[in-house]
Amino acid sequence: MHQISTDRIIDAVRKLSMEAAYDLGEDVIKAIEDFKKAEESPVGKGILDQVLENAKIAREERAPMCQDTGFAVLFVELGQQVEIIGGDFYGALNEGVRRGYKEGYLRKSIVSDPLERKNTGDNTPAVIHTEIVPGDKLKITIAPKGGGSENMSEVKMLKPSDGLQGVKDFVIDRVRRSGGNPCPPIIVGIGLGGTFEKCALLAKKALLREVGNRHPDKFYADLEVELLEKINKLGIGPQGLGGTTTALDVHIEVFPCHIASLPVAVNIQCHAARHQSIVL
Repeated sequence: MHQISTDRIIDAVRKLSMEAAYDLGEDVIKAIEDFKKAEESPVGKGILDQVLENAKIAREERAPMCQDTGFAVLFVELGQQVEIIGGDFYGALNEGVRRGYKEGYLRKSIVSDPLERKNTGDNTPAVIHTEIVPGDKLKITIAPKGGGSENMSEVKMLKPSDGLQGVKDFVIDRVRRSGGNPCPPIIVGIGLGGTFEKCALLAKKALLREVGNRHPDKFYADLEVELLEKINKLGIGPQGLGGTTTALDVHIEVFPCHIASLPVAVNIQCHAARHQSIVL
């Protein structure tokens, strides 16, 4: 049995909270650079230059790459041979978020009640998704999610008869209706199958995949490429000001579903595609 103290967890999440806000992944930076070369709009090309410059300043000056430092979403893979000692596990995860957002001067964006709208003051509680896995390790991934892109996300319960074309139409229409609101260039996470809540979680997990890393099933890999091409023909462009770079990638995750259902979810991620992981 591998023992991990809550103090160690708190410190790990504290650091991850700040690193995610400051450091844009190299996969995202490379994708932006590649799309900039092919961008047909001079305005769009200029915006992509600014996005790259912003990421560089954030990394060098240890400052948030976006003023919206997001809802702290944690994906936890807890080995079944791990023992958490020293306190409450979820309490430690939230304390790490609390300390990281305070120490890093990250904006506190969470209200304690959806209707009363009183800010909690420390960006907690986090949204925590826990998966029990084999082994004696604990993997924690933080994925801060900004409100602008999250608001452009959607779940739809299609009929099985809607089929593949229905899925394509829904995804393209969701991006079209989003326009410039989610601060494109975006990454589009798609969850397909499962249940109402499962497909939404799949869509969010899809955003954690490295940009340019295709689905292992060729059918879905080809569908990702097809949807990416169609999305970039919408003409929305960087920051919604027109161009050929609306999305950097499309990621699809699938799960078995009921014979009567075809759930599909789209979770849109802005260009500040922040996530950091640690294994303890």
